[in-house]
Amino acid sequence: MTVRWIRAALAGVTVLSLALTGCGGADDESSAGTGGTVTVFAAASLTETFTKLGKDFEAAHSGTRVVLNFAGSSALATQITQGAPADVFAAASPATMRTVTDAGDAAGAPAVLVRNQLVIAVPEGNPDRVGGLADLARPGLKVALCAEQVPCGAAAKSTLDAAGVRLTPATLEQDVKGALSKVTLGEVDAALVYRTDVRAAAGLAAVEFPESARGVNDYPIVVLKHAGNPDGARAFVDHVRSEAGLAVLTAAGFQAPPSR
Repeated sequence: MTVRWIRAALAGVTVLSLALTGCGGADDESSAGTGGTVTVFAAASLTETFTKLGKDFEAAHSGTRVVLNFAGSSALATQITQGAPADVFAAASPATMRTVTDAGDAAGAPAVLVRNQLVIAVPEGNPDRVGGLADLARPGLKVALCAEQVPCGAAAKSTLDAAGVRLTPATLEQDVKGALSKVTLGEVDAALVYRTDVRAAAGLAAVEFPESARGVNDYPIVVLKHAGNPDGARAFVDHVRSEAGLAVLTAAGFQAPPSR
């Protein structure tokens, strides 16, 4: 019922319900305060890692079910401030998190979970020989960017502006997965996306470029003020911020925040 309700309320947003994988006794991470459903709104670039972390969390907390809702951070933030039911919000930038905290919808201060950095996604073999950021402005090269209001788009804009590279994108997408899919489908020749998304995709390669240091995004996470399952929400945040959680995230290409 939970997944169907969220799909009906949030049309056009992908909702992934993770089936309970725990069995018998829970491990040392289990907590008597958990149980029920934990609904997590998370940036699209966290899809693969949070899917795994959600399954791990369910296995460690008998009787708990994780429902994951992935989309662009700005869309998720708007949904939260408009009353969409959620327990945890993980954003791809502090700016999108501020939409939620400024509205008074966070239970406490967000913590930086990880960082992510831009790369140029190209088809495997790099047929257009894209070697750096300036190549994206070559005549005839079709490039996908994220829209400026979403974190990957804001990072791309700041990086391109700082490098003095001017280009007209073939498409502006509402989240990083949308931009990446344009390369996968052969609709564009390259896209500015996160390193983690290229690593998780088949048939693509990442072109690193030095200017990407200006496009590093912090990913904050917070328990929401109106969480229906605050104990489960706090336990989930603790899980993804644990050493085991960080290991899953860094294995996917995320960077640990400087304070770790």
